[in-house]
Amino acid sequence: MTDTTSNKMWGGRFAAGPDAIMEAINASISFDQRMAAQDIAGSRAHAAMLAAQDIISDSDADAIRKGLLTVLSEIEGGTFAYSTALEDIHMNVEARLKEVIGEPAGRLHTGRSRNDQVATDFKLWTRDQFDAAESGLLALIKALLGQAEAGADWVMPGFTHLQTAQPVTWGHHMMAYVEMFGRDLSRMRDARARMNESPLGAAALAGTSFPIDRDMTAQALGFDRPAANSLDAVSDRDFALEFLSAASICAMHLSRFAEELVIWSSAQFRFVTLSDRFSTGSSIMPQKKNPDAAELIRAKIGRIMGANVALMMVMKGLPLAYSKDMQEDKEQVFDAADNLMLALAAMEGMVKDMSANRESLAAAAGSGFSTATDLADWLVRVLGLPFRDAHHITGSLVALAEQNGCDLPDLTLEQMQSAHGDISADVFDVLGVENSVNSRMSYGGTAPAQVRAQVARWKGIIG
Repeated sequence: MTDTTSNKMWGGRFAAGPDAIMEAINASISFDQRMAAQDIAGSRAHAAMLAAQDIISDSDADAIRKGLLTVLSEIEGGTFAYSTALEDIHMNVEARLKEVIGEPAGRLHTGRSRNDQVATDFKLWTRDQFDAAESGLLALIKALLGQAEAGADWVMPGFTHLQTAQPVTWGHHMMAYVEMFGRDLSRMRDARARMNESPLGAAALAGTSFPIDRDMTAQALGFDRPAANSLDAVSDRDFALEFLSAASICAMHLSRFAEELVIWSSAQFRFVTLSDRFSTGSSIMPQKKNPDAAELIRAKIGRIMGANVALMMVMKGLPLAYSKDMQEDKEQVFDAADNLMLALAAMEGMVKDMSANRESLAAAAGSGFSTATDLADWLVRVLGLPFRDAHHITGSLVALAEQNGCDLPDLTLEQMQSAHGDISADVFDVLGVENSVNSRMSYGGTAPAQVRAQVARWKGIIG
């Protein structure tokens, strides 16, 4: 007996349904059901337009509208029965709509194809993720601004190569991440604006002979305009790639910050104390407080960047317009979006809850010859030495301090003068870490006044 139940939506072209293997590889309903709300929104906009253009009757459009709302309520209520035989969310919704309202359901697909339908649904879903990422980034930036403002004048060591370099302020370090995540925010907003064109009405690839109004459906769905080329509209996945690219860069920034939190919360540093809400204990070592949330955030870049590469590989060899390969686009984006939003929320929570250990920061700021550059600058500014000569003299004094087991401010004036006879007692004024950070008043510098100015600027930017 021929099985016609699994292929009836295909029409008369195929005499028998696909076997179990073909059904398994062809079906996407297990994951694209996440686009149900977007699919129904697109269908409602399309039906309203068809009625406005007298392509279908008002009564049919009203039946479709009410039927789609019924289907949506079933999906949201968890009573909708998904079928792998119907392949995807689009055909599942259409089949159920026919069961609910009968013959008018068959008119919904007039003037469109699954090609433009899926492109529209996916764009709508991805646009929601851009918006969610923007919200997550804004919340994280606000948490960082709170930390920066509270610790605008707290000194800490600045590092290069993870070696002590120069003193900076806690607020300055927090503001560095505000700048990073601010660029992520800009990328998300920029990409969202660029992708906001409607594919609906492009049909399979060539447009349609029906007198549709693509501006109407674009406006109804919140798009800025219809996509200008039907071939491009159905084959474009740049919006997904841009989301994954921006998400990858953002995840990289989150990973860098997470790495610092892992280091800073260690017993060797004790720069920060993470809250119990974002730490775990050890099953065997009772003294342990592990920064597991930070470590998991640090790992997210792998799967998010992997999704970016995977989708790029899917798209790189596809001729225009649509190929079934493009069914492999969604799972990558779904997973990346889930993990980016989780990482952003976790990092915001960690930043809001963490406590900077001001005493530990200050003690570390004064060690490791962190004011050596200030000494070299003093030799240039006060004694008029060429910087290279000042650099050499400072290096010899660092070596002398190392031999004596002390830091630069602990050297005597006589020891200082052994490197250059014109060094005066005034040099000790620049060797304190507080004086060092206060002197860095160049725009964007670490001086507390500069930090507070940048905090105020960012508060004005994000409102």
